[in-house]
Amino acid sequence: MEDLKEIGLKIFDAIFEEKKNVEIDDIEYPIKKFSSGIKYVDLFGYRFIEQNRRKKSEWAKKAREGHKIMWIIKGRRYIGQIMDNNYKDLLKK
Repeated sequence: MEDLKEIGLKIFDAIFEEKKNVEIDDIEYPIKKFSSGIKYVDLFGYRFIEQNRRKKSEWAKKAREGHKIMWIIKGRRYIGQIMDNNYKDLLKK
């Protein structure tokens, strides 16, 4: 399996390029949408989810300003963030 950063960047590109699927290790995975329209992919126990622009958070404000933001979550923990193609590991202090 590719590492989380590589997979995250592929999913990030697919989500923000309005693709229907993303290919990881020669397998196509669907890009799903919540009823709110927020796009996400569930893969290997992780959820890759775009930032909801309608929230009141600082990140939502950045998304409304045109930044492309995606979160990588496992369970209830935020593992990583990709903003404007830059990966950030949220577990490293």
